[in-house]
Amino acid sequence: MLKIFFVVCLIALPMTAQAESSGLAMVGDAKMSSDFTHFDYANPEAPKGGTFRRAAFGTFDTVNPFSLKGNSAQGLNLVYDRLMSRSWDEPFTMYPQIAESVNIPEDRSSITFTLNPNAKFQDGTTITSDDVEFSFETLKEKGRPNMRNVYKLVDKVEKSGKDKITFHLGKGYDRETVMILAMMPVLSKHWWSGKDFNKTILEAPNTSGPYKIAEIDAGKKIVYERDPNYWGADLPVNKGQYNFDKVSFDYFRDQTSAFESFKAGDIDVWVDLDPGHWASAYDLPSVSTDLIKKEELKHGRVERMWGFIFNTRRAPFDNAKVRRALSQMVDYDWINRNIFYGAYQTTTSYFPNSELAAIDEPSQEELVYLSPYKDNLPEEVFGPAWQAPPSGSMVANRASQVKADALLKESGWGVRNGLRVNDTTGEPFSFEIVLGDPKDEKLAISFKKSLERLGITVTLRTLDAAAFQDRLTAYDYDMVLDYWQNSLSPGTEQALYWGCQAAKENGRFNYAGICHPAIENLIATIPNATSREGMVAATRALDRILTWENYAIPLFYSDRDTVASWSLFSHPEQQSLYGNILESWWSISLPENAAKQD
Repeated sequence: MLKIFFVVCLIALPMTAQAESSGLAMVGDAKMSSDFTHFDYANPEAPKGGTFRRAAFGTFDTVNPFSLKGNSAQGLNLVYDRLMSRSWDEPFTMYPQIAESVNIPEDRSSITFTLNPNAKFQDGTTITSDDVEFSFETLKEKGRPNMRNVYKLVDKVEKSGKDKITFHLGKGYDRETVMILAMMPVLSKHWWSGKDFNKTILEAPNTSGPYKIAEIDAGKKIVYERDPNYWGADLPVNKGQYNFDKVSFDYFRDQTSAFESFKAGDIDVWVDLDPGHWASAYDLPSVSTDLIKKEELKHGRVERMWGFIFNTRRAPFDNAKVRRALSQMVDYDWINRNIFYGAYQTTTSYFPNSELAAIDEPSQEELVYLSPYKDNLPEEVFGPAWQAPPSGSMVANRASQVKADALLKESGWGVRNGLRVNDTTGEPFSFEIVLGDPKDEKLAISFKKSLERLGITVTLRTLDAAAFQDRLTAYDYDMVLDYWQNSLSPGTEQALYWGCQAAKENGRFNYAGICHPAIENLIATIPNATSREGMVAATRALDRILTWENYAIPLFYSDRDTVASWSLFSHPEQQSLYGNILESWWSISLPENAAKQD
């Protein structure tokens, strides 16, 4: 049920535009003042030392995370500094790291980085504009698609000595482009020259981050060691973070074997994504109850919009009334209580757990985006925000079924001999739901049984990870149980999720096949919003359309991270806006802990 992919939504940092702050926000003002010493979610007094052992899954065959070739190891963010460092306590703001300062014009048509004179690679050589230019050119031609697509918007690169470089943007750029450039990792030109960037490597590269690669056991384990000479240890963006002397990732074939290792004390932290497992798996008779801490750490990030997604490229799901009918048939209350231990909240938005979610009736600012398309939108878009149908009682479930039946009959789907059939062709209403995780089968079976009450026949097909991804990539399904992941600063990725072009291109993320003129306008507007208020209004307007067009049946989300750890570790009491940040943890009782783990 878990999938990771890069969401493009970054930030940049103007010194001239914000004299009182050292940071640059995507929209609005940066939170931290120019004299800040550390992020609020970091403890500058945290002790250094000890080892932190984490779990990873599958395998790896390269330590180059920026090439498409191979499977890169976990934790490589620990060895690569970037021009700017992101704050996890703001929707989208960045602060100085390798770049000591940044200048951008009002229209964001260029960005100039002045490099920190102290910035060095781990071999002691100074990071220069030559390294930045080399990194840009290499990643533009050979990096991951998200980098290539954005970096190619640069029209000209101009260097001013060893410490200053300007990127002039060309046709097609938006306000987000400078932010993505500010997130650029800086590669050592000297180390990479003469090497094939598109080959897998298991040799530790010359990098600039707080950790070095200390040990590589290909596919099984990677160990990082804190660099005692790290040039940026006292930067405000790093203070109180990266506290362990060593961080290791042990690889496991599945969650079960990894959790057994955690219970045995060979893994130090477990981020639990399964409510049932969280509720029942930590009764360990051989372990004192005070040795393992279970914490539910509340966060403010956008949670995923997880649900049953209609493929509107195929009949009958190209009919909005049919989609709305089926959306009435999820018994949210029963599923949450009996499958998810009551741990979840019902999802009512594509931006759940955030201010970006539509609420109440549309504001005047939202109506500016919605009203021109009034004839092409459901009338409900202009009323209260979408809510899941009532459930949890026979009366509520019966009312939903009656409503669904009426919508289906209006759409030409009647009932004959207990089966839902097309009034014209006599074809029975049947379809397949594709699943990517056996754990989702109970949920899908519940939905299937609900639809049987309408005379609809549903087939469930559970695939392995590779086959599931192939079906997603080709948009080859009637309905799929999957999700979209948004951020607090939505940007150009919205076009990949909901845009007409993405609906026609395999391998994008427009799983539902959405193509709507009002949505096209909004996905062009959101990345160019000049204020937080404008971004919120445009995103809420988008959310109203997505929910009331019933492109998917939203399911559940949680507003907290469930984290178990051995009690040798601690973290700041204050969590970031985005939640639990493991880089801010530290060891306690260091002498004993260091002896035990090293």
